[in-house]
Amino acid sequence: MFQLETPKLLLRQLTENDAPLMLAVLNDPDFLRNVGDRGVRTEADARRYIIDGPMSMYHQYGFGMYKVELKDGTAIGLCGLVKRDGLDDVDIGFAFLPRYRGHGYALEAAEAVMEYARTQAALKRVVAITLPDNTPSVRLLEKIGLQPEKHITLPNGTEELLLMAWDAEPGESHQ
Repeated sequence: MFQLETPKLLLRQLTENDAPLMLAVLNDPDFLRNVGDRGVRTEADARRYIIDGPMSMYHQYGFGMYKVELKDGTAIGLCGLVKRDGLDDVDIGFAFLPRYRGHGYALEAAEAVMEYARTQAALKRVVAITLPDNTPSVRLLEKIGLQPEKHITLPNGTEELLLMAWDAEPGESHQ
């Protein structure tokens, strides 16, 4: 099974057993405000979300959203790569439980995922989307090498989002 290890963290594929973590993350007020409501209200909903989302993506693309845990096994959040409808490129995303924010875990996890994207997945471009006023996410994305590129609206979306991007070869056009 896929696993990334950092000095403080382990990142691994999500399983149906991670439904409590997924339920907590998807219903966190900051997630709802900054990412959106996924309609996941029960552990059964969360299991279905994991099967249809991350687990499906592992099979289709070889990557997806990963569980982030401390070395002692404590689940603290999610970080990974997503192939999202409405974006041409692979998207890096992260979401951490409130008590684990502000400790550098999101940066450590995102750096490991970006290293994996560049070296193992051999991606030439990675993007991220965020609300333009979500300063903590914008700053973290800049720290891992993404730069603001343009504003977009996803299909079936209404909010204007900031698209940030990292290119293996700066200056290359991906229009």
